[in-house]
Amino acid sequence: PEDSENNLGVSTIRYETERVNNDLIQLLGVYRLHKKMLSAHLDEHYLDDIVAEQQAQYGNVFEARNIKLSQDISSTASWYFDRELVSGILNNAINNASRYTKSEILVAAREVEICAHPYIEISVHDNGLGYPESILKLEPSDIQNNLNFKTGSTSLGLYFASQVAALHHQNEKQGYIALENGGKLGGGVFNLYLP
Repeated sequence: PEDSENNLGVSTIRYETERVNNDLIQLLGVYRLHKKMLSAHLDEHYLDDIVAEQQAQYGNVFEARNIKLSQDISSTASWYFDRELVSGILNNAINNASRYTKSEILVAAREVEICAHPYIEISVHDNGLGYPESILKLEPSDIQNNLNFKTGSTSLGLYFASQVAALHHQNEKQGYIALENGGKLGGGVFNLYLP
């Protein structure tokens, strides 16, 4: 029992350290966005590789917290996007899902058609209680002003994700994010759409 308590303590410290690191990177990213110093460098990447990296990164932490992280992505699923920026979005979405899930997180990806244009939909599902109605109702322009001292929510991750998604564009189509409840696990679903 003492070893499992120590493992959980170490895992909690790792998790919180990762969360603070993500917040600092996002703050720097937002600063660079506002100074027009951040752009997307598009190249073809395989999504299952990126999710496998996330699984390796969070493996010990999730194991200690009894959280299962799985993926529903074809090994041939590739798309053109900025690997570092999208990895950062996924890292934050998985990190947030781990705070609210009961026991399971699923990362899924599929090609979808939106207004007759192909997009990749990358989604992070959890089996928690889902997003509060107040978050689901937020318009993209309201995300940056969403600050809640009671919950400690700044919506920094959502703002960063929406801005990074918008950096991904093709012709007149640009990336965006969407939140919903339900999904494949019945909880919250974070969706990233890239053209």
